[in-house]
Amino acid sequence: QAQLVESGGGLAQAGGSLRLSCAASGNIRSISSMGWYRQAQGKQRELVATITSSGTTNYADSVKGRFTISGDNARNMVYLEMNSLKPEDTANFICTARGVVFRTGYLVPELWGQGTLVTVSS
Repeated sequence: QAQLVESGGGLAQAGGSLRLSCAASGNIRSISSMGWYRQAQGKQRELVATITSSGTTNYADSVKGRFTISGDNARNMVYLEMNSLKPEDTANFICTARGVVFRTGYLVPELWGQGTLVTVSS
């Protein structure tokens, strides 16, 4: 069955860096776009960044200039380089994939990972 597995979360100091990875698996032929959401305790889930299969990226205003999203189409992976981390970045970061087509031709509109925790100390 198709799934997204995130890794790279952990504890960082303010001003530090972390690199998150997300691997899509499950006999996948193609993915239209992938991205990252985050949800802090007691707050609504928010979109952090997205990247399309053609390389077009989009970022939330709160992370522009600090975070960089990149992808590897051949490996069905997406990454999030997080620099100049702030305590307010603390959240569960969740990977998403849209337009997932399996080798059988079956289409799933979207997939969600379980998330990886990021904690930034002040």
